[in-house]
Amino acid sequence: MTATSARPALTVVGIGADGWAGLGETGRLALRAAEVVLAGRRHLDLIPPDLTARRVVWPSPLLPALPGLLDEHADRRVCVLASGDPMWFGIGARLAELVGADRLTVLPHPSAITLACARLGWPVERVTVVSAVGRNLARVRRVLTPGRRILVLSADASTPSALAALLTDAGYGTSQLTVLASLGAGHEHRVDGIAENWAHPEGDPLNVVAVHATAGPDTRLRSTVPGLPDEAYAHDGALTKREARALALSRLAPAPGELLWDVGAGSGSIGIEWLRAEPSCRAVAVEARADRAERIAGNAAALGVPELRVVRGRAPAALAGLPAPDAVFVGGGLATDGLLDACWAALASGGRLVAHAVTVEGERELTTRAGLLGGELTRLGVERVEPLGGFTAWRPARTLVQWMVGKP
Repeated sequence: MTATSARPALTVVGIGADGWAGLGETGRLALRAAEVVLAGRRHLDLIPPDLTARRVVWPSPLLPALPGLLDEHADRRVCVLASGDPMWFGIGARLAELVGADRLTVLPHPSAITLACARLGWPVERVTVVSAVGRNLARVRRVLTPGRRILVLSADASTPSALAALLTDAGYGTSQLTVLASLGAGHEHRVDGIAENWAHPEGDPLNVVAVHATAGPDTRLRSTVPGLPDEAYAHDGALTKREARALALSRLAPAPGELLWDVGAGSGSIGIEWLRAEPSCRAVAVEARADRAERIAGNAAALGVPELRVVRGRAPAALAGLPAPDAVFVGGGLATDGLLDACWAALASGGRLVAHAVTVEGERELTTRAGLLGGELTRLGVERVEPLGGFTAWRPARTLVQWMVGKP
């Protein structure tokens, strides 16, 4: 059985650290009526032994095995047991995709986020949530701004110490941390401290860390608006400069869920700021040089988007097999045979292609392409004040030509 419409109906019951005692009557009835209960070992241990349902522990890795597991129990009344609200960083969304929302009944329990905000007196709508469960903790760096309240869903007992070290390294060492463990359980407890002085031993693996972000006096703010300062990146000169980067991102126009190819990525700045602008976006940085590919990964982690995929190889050959992009940026190599043709052919309908040139030859290529495909040509000139002897003077940067074209 593979068709969504053919899959059996499912009930998903959210459960808290307080276990069976914290479940409402509807959730209890669903579990008692089930013939099969699918859940992690910790959750299965929270339900009473007199339930007659067969208990099946999730396999690892779970997501690839999930369709087959549902097929295996297609003729049974199946109940899935999940943490808190199954639709909040939980398995509920994936199950909705597999069986269809109309065949899914979700009975949520208060999530760890809701409970944490209740304990702290924080308005839920003003809190930023970052999950470290199966995800790189470096994603916290993207949301760091002074005064921001952040809740981090911990992967295990080591997360609070790792988070304290990350905050200190990012210039937010004076931030207040509160570890809220086993929320809702009878043994719920909390630990408070300051990131740069964090010395608490590892405790309960079931925890949420609350961060009230405070920046040090010399900490540079990193906005998610495109156009970060050039010094935010480690680079060897292969960097799309700040003004050109902001112009490029305005034309690439990241929208939720879209995929960008950053071809000839250099330091990775275009792909990184694409991801910082919209967290649900995806990006692939294609770079031929090994040292630059490594630097791109470092920049992505330092700026809070470690999910940037780095493909080492020379385009257009390295583009083969990549998922079709919604936007493409080409910052160099315009004369490479077949490069622009390959990018244009792969671009999805409604997608945008932006290319930059700083040489006469590159400008000629873009002008020719614009004549064939249309689009917009823009010339960008930037001048900066610099010392000149005992005086100051304007120093012009290299003139840049940008071509932007949308695909019908």
